[in-house]
Formats: sequence, structure tokens, C-alpha cells
Amino acid sequence: MGFTTDLEPIADPIWEAILDHPMVEALGAGTLEEEPFRYWVRQDYYYLIEYARVFSHGAAKAPDLDRMGTFAELLESTINTEMDLHRAYAAEFDLSPADLEATDPSPTTRGYTDFLVRVAATGTFGDLVAALLPCMWGFNETGTRLAEDGMPADDRYAEWIRTYAGEEFTELTDWCLELMDEVAADASESDRDRYRELFHTSARYEYRFWDAAWRREGWSL
Repeated sequence: MGFTTDLEPIADPIWEAILDHPMVEALGAGTLEEEPFRYWVRQDYYYLIEYARVFSHGAAKAPDLDRMGTFAELLESTINTEMDLHRAYAAEFDLSPADLEATDPSPTTRGYTDFLVRVAATGTFGDLVAALLPCMWGFNETGTRLAEDGMPADDRYAEWIRTYAGEEFTELTDWCLELMDEVAADASESDRDRYRELFHTSARYEYRFWDAAWRREGWSL
């Protein structure tokens, strides 16, 4: 029974809320209109850039060479592989690299990424892992549960599900879950309480990221 088991009562209601969200339900059914997803793809591109910054802090703060190397690999693969794949995927929705680069982060995207980078820059290595975990865990749960219901006819949405339910992303999620358990095993109770709070905040942002895309959230001023 690791620390991530203690996180399940926090995580499960949020994962369920994501799966019950009309945008995610429509994605799984293959009936989602393009505009909310085009919005999501653009916001996720901005998110990936800031996500890479979190990995750079993870490499700097890692307590040993093995973990330092893993975070360095994640940084390299995000910048040089994942970003290219995202640009190729975006092209299926008629979004050019220039469109992606011109994305204005929504209030939710700005809040989420600023939170992640601030925790990564000013917190401990354990804080960083706790804040990072919901992105991997939440997407893997969403992709896996949607896949269990069968793939949608729209192959673009099926590709999204295959990516996050797939073996490679599942292995990445399992690595982050195990890392969280390892870090928390030697942590004080006050540290573990802080990890729970950071995890909860990021998980809430995961839900809001979907909801912002569904509403095509923008700045009022």
C-alpha cells in the first residue's frame, strides 16, 4: 500500500467527473464537434511548452543520477518528439504550426501552467512529482476507460484514445506513480499532507482544462 493508494479517494471522483464531462463523453463517442477540440489542441500545445519546463526543474532537483536522467530524457522527448507529434496531430484539424504558436493561453491554461512551474521552481522534488502526477494519471485513466467502451469511428479521436491508453503512456504513468510512492515513503507527515494538497490542485486543473475547452474559455477583458 503506497502513498498513491492514499491519493485514490482524491483522484477517483475527479477522474469520474472528467469521464462524465460532455466533451469527454462526445470525444469517446466520436460525436465531438471540431471547434472545442481545436481549442483543446491549441491550449495543449501551450501546456506542453510549460510541461517541458517542469521536466527541466525535475532534472535539476532530482536526488540521484537515475532520476536526473529520466527527467532529462522526458525533457528531450517532449521538445524534440512530442511537440512534432502534436504539430502533426493538429494538422488533422487544419491547425498550422503558426496557429499553435499564436495560441493565447486561456485563464485556466495560464493558471495551471503557472502553478506547475512555480511548484517546480520553488518547491521540493517531492512537491514537483505530486503536482506533475495528475496530468499523466488523469490522461491515462481517461484514455483507458474510453478505450474499454470501444473506439469511435472518427479516427482522429480514436488516435487520442489510443495514445493515452497505450502501452508507452501507461508505462510513463506507472513510472510517475512509483516515483510518487518512493518519494513519499521517506517523507514526513507534513510533507505528505502538502503532496496531497498539490496533487489535488493539479487534478482539479485537469478537470478545468477539459471544461475550459468545452466552453472555449477566454479573457473577459
